[in-house]
Amino acid sequence: MEKYNCIVVGAGHAGAEASHIVARAGYRVLLITMNLDEIAQMSCNPAIGGVAKGHIVREVDALGGLMGLAIDNTGIHFKMLNRSKGSAMWGPRAQADKARYRGFVKNYLENTPNLEILQDTVSSLILNDGDNGDNDYDGATGGENVSAKKIIKGVKTLRGASYYADHVILTTGTFLRGVIHIGDLSFAGGRSGADSATNLSPYLESLGFTLSRLKTGTPPRIHADSIDYDRVEAQYPDEKPQPFSFSFEYSQKKPGMPPVPCYVTYTTEKTKEVVTANLEKSSMYGGFIKSVGPRYCPSIEDKMVRFAEKERHQVFLEPEGLDTKEVYINGISTSLPEDVQRQMVHSIVGLENAKIMRAAYAIEYDFVPPTQLTPWLETKLLSGLFLAGQINGTTGYEEAAGQGIVAGLNVIHRIRNLEPLVLKRDEAYLGVLIDDLVTKGVEEPYRMFTSRAEFRLHLRQDNADLRLMKYANDLGINREIFQAMTAKYDMYEKIDAMLEKVKIDDDILKTLAAHESLPLLPQKGGSLKAFFRRPQISAELCLELLERTLGNAISDLTAPGFERGLDENEKINFIMTLKYEGYVQREKESVKRKAESLEKKIPADLDYATLTGLKTEARQKLMKLRPVTIGQAARISGVDPSDIDIIMVYLQSEKYKTDKKKG
Repeated sequence: MEKYNCIVVGAGHAGAEASHIVARAGYRVLLITMNLDEIAQMSCNPAIGGVAKGHIVREVDALGGLMGLAIDNTGIHFKMLNRSKGSAMWGPRAQADKARYRGFVKNYLENTPNLEILQDTVSSLILNDGDNGDNDYDGATGGENVSAKKIIKGVKTLRGASYYADHVILTTGTFLRGVIHIGDLSFAGGRSGADSATNLSPYLESLGFTLSRLKTGTPPRIHADSIDYDRVEAQYPDEKPQPFSFSFEYSQKKPGMPPVPCYVTYTTEKTKEVVTANLEKSSMYGGFIKSVGPRYCPSIEDKMVRFAEKERHQVFLEPEGLDTKEVYINGISTSLPEDVQRQMVHSIVGLENAKIMRAAYAIEYDFVPPTQLTPWLETKLLSGLFLAGQINGTTGYEEAAGQGIVAGLNVIHRIRNLEPLVLKRDEAYLGVLIDDLVTKGVEEPYRMFTSRAEFRLHLRQDNADLRLMKYANDLGINREIFQAMTAKYDMYEKIDAMLEKVKIDDDILKTLAAHESLPLLPQKGGSLKAFFRRPQISAELCLELLERTLGNAISDLTAPGFERGLDENEKINFIMTLKYEGYVQREKESVKRKAESLEKKIPADLDYATLTGLKTEARQKLMKLRPVTIGQAARISGVDPSDIDIIMVYLQSEKYKTDKKKG
């Protein structure tokens, strides 16, 4: 009997990360996928990253992952979003050449030592106690035949083959009993052109797992030559693209392939007329879909209903690759019939003669509500079984990849008899993501936003290496990269010490006087370091002054693993670290205070309607569920850290004391 250390089921973004990291640690892995040609397939938009999502990709890379490398090698349009805001809000995003991205990941996995890849479909699990994989399964549910002591021993496939391992990671995406909807047309499918996985869902239910349904969707793709480019606005990529992977950044390797522009256009009143006149033909509004879709990525039907007062909606035209004419229409996800889709597309500015190459569709699928998981993504019911990706109720390639690598790292920890790896909310967006999933659960597809993280000033995309590389290094992964990271931050400390001694002189004042936008010049003899910390002083101006005062000294700085010295981006990174230093310290103090306050009681009669600033969703759920403590309130889905802060401020206010006396 051939045995593996780990079997990964599904080769999407979660499965690719999970299988890759376990194999890199030196363990035998079997990756099973329904279609070898769709490894790391981008089923929806041809892009990686964005605000919060870009942070996750950087964290995945710092943990030893693959996604950053893949997009750096195959990106065709790199853009740093939110440059006008503070760096905590900056989010790297890149359009990918979809075919090359998929090919890069497939080739990388095929060449990863210890990793075997197999095309087949998993239908059931092999458990202990002499179970052969059938587990007396007869289609019934309830889990009467499985106890909490059952542990994983392997998987069984539709072809009747059995494969053995003590650790199994399920990363099944949208394939579990997937159903595609286009208008009143419905048919089984895990994505367009792919089969649905129909056996595994009822099998999991027979073991005692609770499953539920979610919905997501995708827009049409059109032929590039059918766009009227005179009527749409070109958006060009950054001239100096920032890589996602720290290996690219440290080696100063330029990411991407030949860059291409994207385009922006808008819907019209005609678009609204077409959509609203045909709402009953939509799969969702016509009653064909019962499950919940992603609130923060609404369909065009939702946009026209929920935001009826808006005159137009932005639409982005995103090329899908260098060797294809397909263009993704970002912003009009729909499940309307194909004839209505054509009318809608032709009503958009510049798309009057557009040719649809792939119709839009919605998809319903099973997921396992993630409150059935531990914080390290192992199921509570079966020891050795881990879940990652959309099977846990998330949406997005990045969220899936993040869960995949955390599940994989925890398999390594289990094999080595180490304590589980549980990322904290104050050290990673992935910590926020997983904590939200396993403590709050999901009522709609979960998408990461910066607002979900209460420590986002510290959780910047530029410092993911400092926060997380230690975990891969401790397992013997990416040690060369870890050495370079350590050297970089050692140099930061040396620059900080040098800057501490620099005082503002006449030359600096003369430089500052040339910047008319400065509201107030500093005093001569004051600290330049303190001046850098002023929030209204741009990073670019700080860099100019840093070069003027310490340029030669910084150029001479080198360290083992970082002999080339610091480039412009790394100097900006240093400046941002300096600027956020005080805020981060306050965040750390806030962490300590919040830990002490989680057990603080909330009065049963607290009138949430009077608390200014609470989100409508949070207010409604707090009034309905009436949490007893702050900790319980924080775990309610839809109640964000900002809502908890409002409750805490009120409970500590004089107004609360006065209201309490009146009551």
